[in-house]
Amino acid sequence: MVYVKRLLRFVFAMAALIGVLTAAVAVIAPRVVDLVSAHRSIHERISLKPLAERSYIFDSKGNPVGTLINSENQNREPAKLADVPETVVGSVLAAEDANFYKHSGVNIRSILRAVDANLQSGQVSQGGSTITQQVVKNSLVGTEQNLSRKLREAFLAVELEKQIGETKKQAKDRILERYLNSVYFGGGAYGVKAASEYYFNKDMKTLNWSEGALLAALIRSPADYDPFKNPKLATTRRHIVLKRLVTVKRLTQAEADLYDGVPLPTTPNRPKPPNDYFVEQVKQQLLDDPSFGLGATPAARNQTVFSGGIKVYTTFDPDLQLKAVQARNETLPNNNGDGTFNVNNPDTGQVTYGTQAIASIDPTTGAVRVLVGGPGYDRDKSRADLTGKPGRQPGSSMKVFTLATLFENGYVPTDTVNGGRCTFKIPGQSKLYSPATDRIGTGTIQTMIQVSSNCGFLRLAQLVGNDKIVDMAKRLGVRTSLSDPCYGTATSCPPFNLTLGTKSIPVLDMASAYSVFANDGKRNAPYFVERIEDRNGKVIYQHQVKPEQVVDPQVAREVNQVLMNNVRRGTGTAAQIDSGQQAAGKTGTTNDSTDVWFVGYTPQLATAIWMGAPGGAISLNNAGLAGATGGRFPARTWGRFYSSILAGQPLIDFPIPDTTRRGKSVGKIPNEVGGSGSSRSPRNPGGTVTTTPTTPTTPGTTPQVTPGTTQPGFGGGTGAP
Repeated sequence: MVYVKRLLRFVFAMAALIGVLTAAVAVIAPRVVDLVSAHRSIHERISLKPLAERSYIFDSKGNPVGTLINSENQNREPAKLADVPETVVGSVLAAEDANFYKHSGVNIRSILRAVDANLQSGQVSQGGSTITQQVVKNSLVGTEQNLSRKLREAFLAVELEKQIGETKKQAKDRILERYLNSVYFGGGAYGVKAASEYYFNKDMKTLNWSEGALLAALIRSPADYDPFKNPKLATTRRHIVLKRLVTVKRLTQAEADLYDGVPLPTTPNRPKPPNDYFVEQVKQQLLDDPSFGLGATPAARNQTVFSGGIKVYTTFDPDLQLKAVQARNETLPNNNGDGTFNVNNPDTGQVTYGTQAIASIDPTTGAVRVLVGGPGYDRDKSRADLTGKPGRQPGSSMKVFTLATLFENGYVPTDTVNGGRCTFKIPGQSKLYSPATDRIGTGTIQTMIQVSSNCGFLRLAQLVGNDKIVDMAKRLGVRTSLSDPCYGTATSCPPFNLTLGTKSIPVLDMASAYSVFANDGKRNAPYFVERIEDRNGKVIYQHQVKPEQVVDPQVAREVNQVLMNNVRRGTGTAAQIDSGQQAAGKTGTTNDSTDVWFVGYTPQLATAIWMGAPGGAISLNNAGLAGATGGRFPARTWGRFYSSILAGQPLIDFPIPDTTRRGKSVGKIPNEVGGSGSSRSPRNPGGTVTTTPTTPTTPGTTPQVTPGTTQPGFGGGTGAP
């Protein structure tokens, strides 16, 4: 009976309100049944869905490095009511619902008083709906303009105040907190915390009465009272709120006058989208990979990533990143001051740029610690992450995969092979292949690495087979294809000169592959995300380190010894570390110095550095860097970087390999014409020499193919020291 009386009183009050507003009381009477039925059940259980929240990405030290929000989602970070300052709470209550803590969800007197005040002032100075009603409207019933919806809104407002808290005070606080976090302030900002950032670029807790009054003023119509577009209207509306604050005795008139004179904000502060190669990589992984548990479909993952309020903790090390960038800037030739150098593009006649890309991985876990994807993510020309796919030709740094394959198949570092002039008959082809002559005779496999002999490694690759080298590269973590269409067939096979680095490989993959040797043959797949927490702090994803023994420890240790000697006295001497820490690595330089590399590691960290022109395979001769090699430039950057990060750190040695058998000649080389290292020209039945066309090159290089094309049987690009 009490409820029925309350319902009847509300119906008549609503009728009176509509009469004042529309002078159409007569139309209400026939619809009383419909209006009553709009309140579906007095026992309806109310459940407020969680609000959309922006998500965050953190580095390995817990510092925020990126905000995840897009234009289709709400920029919101929730705030506890206890953290919202009185300047905001008081202003919002004064403007929207001064009796909020006194009514039970609906305030009939306030509705009628608001109508009368608005009619007298000729402007909307007060609202009729309570804050509770606004919460119900925004969260449950929508904004459709009809009496049925309005009546249901009122009933649910009363029910919400009964259900949401154990005491009236608790219920009111929870409703007000929900309101302050859900209301739209304009500029994509929902809730007072985001609004404080957007309008004032400051912490919400520091807002003064002038700022709090402006936020309260915006609630009525953010577009109309936008201080950036309509400063006069915004000032007028703020004045009205300050006047209300005087009326409800939260401010004196003198205080209100003082705050009324404070200038409005003039520049919006929108959340910056991911503007870092690492953060962008993480964002794309979250959106693409269902294994993180963020949703089974792209749409579901999009919703979780941009609106779910998740916290993503990554492997990114800001200190290492800073030192990597510093090392690049200190060693990059002809540096323009921004991590680039000028390169003349001979195809277009335009000046483009060259730079370095750097990727570092912790061998013991696979955690990606550094990702320098270019000179700067905020520059349009460098948005492509140069550490990722499709990659660039690695040159002689590819020879390490052949080296590991040799050791896996019973060869040892002291086995000998001829590194001098070589000519091969490519299986399935009538032409012969003869790269530029290396000025070296017979030497050990160790020597062939130190001088980066192309003919030596072409012979060694024939011994073990390119298919095995491809298998080794894949086991080590190379994800790109290392095959071309086989000559005259529809099948695929590795190019004949694969060991010279003629197939493109991403910088990150090279760092990952070399990290296996640093970790005694165990591979940890590279990863960026350590763990993910939901909005309540519950861990919903945790990375598990799962090392896989992909090569025998003895093989890894033999590779380490050979590559350590290469840094001590081979092509990688510029990579030596000041502290004396053991380091292993290999240089790589393609023909005409289009791509120059150094890939190396210590027991603590594996790092690949590439240098070239992102715009294509453009010779660095066009940058005034004639004779650029991996040993001249990337190796110097690598050495500077590691000297910086390992200064003062204890020295850690690589495990020593078991004693091997004595070295011996590798014997006859398959597919070689004229014998191992023969200097005589091979003859065919007609008595003429048949070789692939070559162009003048420096010793240790082979003819390069135009980017985007391949030569049947041995692919594009070249390898060099």
